[in-house]
Amino acid sequence: MSAELTPVIAAGTRWLLTAFPPAPGAFSRALAEAQARQAVTLAAALRYPTPLDAQLLHLLGPGGSARLDWLTGAEHSPDSPDTDAGWRTWVDETVVSWAACLLATPALATDAHQLVDRGQAGELTRLTHPGDHEHDAAPLLRHPDLLEPVAALHRALLLDLLDNENAAVK
Repeated sequence: MSAELTPVIAAGTRWLLTAFPPAPGAFSRALAEAQARQAVTLAAALRYPTPLDAQLLHLLGPGGSARLDWLTGAEHSPDSPDTDAGWRTWVDETVVSWAACLLATPALATDAHQLVDRGQAGELTRLTHPGDHEHDAAPLLRHPDLLEPVAALHRALLLDLLDNENAAVK
């Protein structure tokens, strides 16, 4: 995974955990963060598959979280207690949308993981084969109906990418 994607992965993970908070407790927080990070990492690897793509992202910027915040009703205001809002500028809407798709549908995450070099995305068992602990730790982050507004933004693009890549492999 390109180091250029690290800020996008961190910001996307943070945004998902802010918008869809985990169950109470440190263990739940850690499990939810692992799931969100795996989903965002896989989505980023799909969206920016080459070092050149990652460099262009770094040069042009990812776009920020404004539309996602508006969509989920979590619009950030200057009066908000979140004074360190600079991370929001590193949120990539498409990556977060794809991550929401992957979190809502583990089978889709498995298909996507097969297309990405394992070294790029790493081991993703918490994402692709979630158990009861994962669902209990992140009930909002795994709820398809709650994720739908975010997932719907760029789902068609993700499905088209997966269909085209699967057709090329056959």
